[in-house]
Amino acid sequence: MGETTVTTLKGREDRSAADPVGNGAGQRLLWRLRAPRRPRLWFEILLIAVSYWTYSLVRNAVPEQKAKALRNADRLWELEQQLGLAFEQSVNHAVNSVTWLVVGMNYYYATLHFVVTLGVLVWLYRSHPGRYAATRTVLFSTTAVALLGYYLFPLAPPRLMSGGGFVDTVVVHETWGSMASGDLKNMSNQYAAMPSMHIGWSVWCGLTVFALAAVPWARVLGLLYPAGTLVVIVATANHFWLDAVGGLLCLAFGFALATVWYGRRPYALPRLVPDHGGKSPTGPGGGAVEDPGGANPDGTDGPDGRVVPDGGRAGVVAPRTPDSALAPGGSHAPDRS
Repeated sequence: MGETTVTTLKGREDRSAADPVGNGAGQRLLWRLRAPRRPRLWFEILLIAVSYWTYSLVRNAVPEQKAKALRNADRLWELEQQLGLAFEQSVNHAVNSVTWLVVGMNYYYATLHFVVTLGVLVWLYRSHPGRYAATRTVLFSTTAVALLGYYLFPLAPPRLMSGGGFVDTVVVHETWGSMASGDLKNMSNQYAAMPSMHIGWSVWCGLTVFALAAVPWARVLGLLYPAGTLVVIVATANHFWLDAVGGLLCLAFGFALATVWYGRRPYALPRLVPDHGGKSPTGPGGGAVEDPGGANPDGTDGPDGRVVPDGGRAGVVAPRTPDSALAPGGSHAPDRS
C-alpha cells in the first residue's frame, strides 16, 4: 500500500510539472476565443461605429505635413514615370472629358466605398455567421495597419500636386464626390492617400463575395467591383496606382493575421454555428443542420484540427471529416449559401 501511495503522488507531481495548474483552462479559453460563434448584433453595430469613429479620428489627427506630402507625391510620380507606368494623368483627362461618366465616378467614389462594405458585412452576418468574425477581423486589421501608412508616409493625391496637370473632377464638375474636395475638404486629412483603403476595402468585398456567393453573377460582380474601384480612384485623381498596391499589402496583412488567429482561412471556417445559448442551428422543420465546416456544437476546435466536444474537455474527440468532404489541398471547401 505504501509503495502504491508513493507512486501515485510521484505521478501527480510529474503531471503537475508537465502541465501546470490552469494550463488546461487557459488552453480551453484560447480555443473558445478562436472558435467560430454567432455574432451579437448589438455588439457588431457598436464595434463598427466605434471603430470607424476611432479610425477617422486617428486618420484626421495625423499631422497634415503638406510640404512632405507634396514631395512624396512628386517622387512617386517620378518613380512611375521611370517604370513607364505613369498613366494616371491620361486616364484622368480622358474621363474628365465625358461629363456624365466623371460625375458618376465622383458619386461612386463617395458612396459605394461605404455602402458596399456595410452591405457585405450585413450579408456575412445573416448568411455566414460562422465566418463573420474572422472575415470582419481581416477588414478591421487591414484598416488599422493603414493608419501607420498615413502617419509614416504622408502623400498628396494627384489632384493636389503643384504643376502635376491633374484635374480635380469634384471641383471642376461641382459634384459631391470626395470628403477631401470642395466644401468638405476641411473634414478630412487630404494628405492620407497611401495606402488606398478604397482598394483595400473593395478587394476585401470582392474576394468575400467571390468566395462565398452561391450565384455565378454575384461572384462575377465581386471581381468587377475592385477593378471598377481602381479605375475610379485613378480617373478622379484621388490616388496613384501605387496607392492601390499599398492597400493590397494592408489587406494581405489582415488575411494573414486572421488566418493565424483562427487557425484556418476565414472562408474555410464553418458557415453555421450555434447561437449563444449553445443550441445547434436548425433547418426546415426544426432538424439540426449539418455543420459544413466540421465544427462541433460548441464550435471549438482542437489544436490538431480535430473537434473537441463539450467545450474542449479532454478525453473525447470527434472523428475527422472524411477526405471526400475536403477541397483540394485538404481545406474545407467554402459553403456558398
